[in-house]
Amino acid sequence: MNAIELKKISKTYRGSDLPAVSDLSLILQKGEIVTLLGPSGCGKTTTLRLLAGFERADSGVIELGGNRIFDENRWIPPERRNIGMVFQDYALFPHLNVIDNIGFGYRGKDKKSRTHEVLELVSLKGYESRFPHELSGGQQQRVAIARALARRPVVVLLDEPFSNLDADLRICMRVEVKRIIKEAGATAVFVSHDQKDALAISDKIVVMKDGKVQQIGSPKEIYQFPVNSFVANFVGHTNIIKGVVGEDGRVITPFAEITCNNSTGLKTGTNVKLSVRPDSFQVEENGPIESVLLSKVYGGNTIDAVVGIQKGDFKQKISMQLHPSMDYEIGTMIKLGILPGFVSVLNEK
Repeated sequence: MNAIELKKISKTYRGSDLPAVSDLSLILQKGEIVTLLGPSGCGKTTTLRLLAGFERADSGVIELGGNRIFDENRWIPPERRNIGMVFQDYALFPHLNVIDNIGFGYRGKDKKSRTHEVLELVSLKGYESRFPHELSGGQQQRVAIARALARRPVVVLLDEPFSNLDADLRICMRVEVKRIIKEAGATAVFVSHDQKDALAISDKIVVMKDGKVQQIGSPKEIYQFPVNSFVANFVGHTNIIKGVVGEDGRVITPFAEITCNNSTGLKTGTNVKLSVRPDSFQVEENGPIESVLLSKVYGGNTIDAVVGIQKGDFKQKISMQLHPSMDYEIGTMIKLGILPGFVSVLNEK
């Protein structure tokens, strides 16, 4: 049974000419962690609110755990949807201690045992009597997640859960939150504008723009094989290079023939655009691509570099990553090769 199924959901807010969500269809399997990813105004938060019941769609169908909670003749209110919600600011009650925050609103006969069960799941045993102001940001977040999980919801919705955390804590909490959700056997939907959060925590990513789904896939699929320029540039950084489909999975560009894993099946001679990730460019002693180092930024584990490639009348700047040991001077000539694993033909001309 699917945990969530959305069929052709659309929503336009009063006073707007453009839909916030347009014809959105999506299936979530039980136990999946799915991230709705995109810039502000892309429709991800509206989708979350439609799932929660805080907003009502204009058309379409929403099914939750096999039960229809919205269509043109039906709308089940939020309190009857069996959904857990983790808000961006956690929304903990300042006058309640940890255990009472977790148990708030839970009416089950096993309330005491269940609240202690999820308390242990989020590794906060011993913190029962503390109040929110006595907790760190990460601990507050875990209390909010425990409260959402206490009622054994069909799905947990998390709205930008890492946005209030500093960089180091954010990295730790990605791992911790994923562990908690997986150990609980829960299905979760995240909303995020941060591609690193999405790549780290998701089983599936839904990239959105202007209310429409651009691509759905695993983090690896989204990063390695983006379907268009928007996805390629929003999820990480990339180089867009024009070329013509050749033979044997190769694309002929003005400076090199590039092997591409998803160009097979395309007609020879077809004009295409390639997404070539900075990770794809490798320094090779006898590499076929000649370039000159134009700029570099030291980042600790990598050097983010920009090189210039020129062949005849063709000129293009390329972003790539260098190992920190390769601290070349600006103006150095560098020979490059390309790994095909991070090259993708885009679905556009």
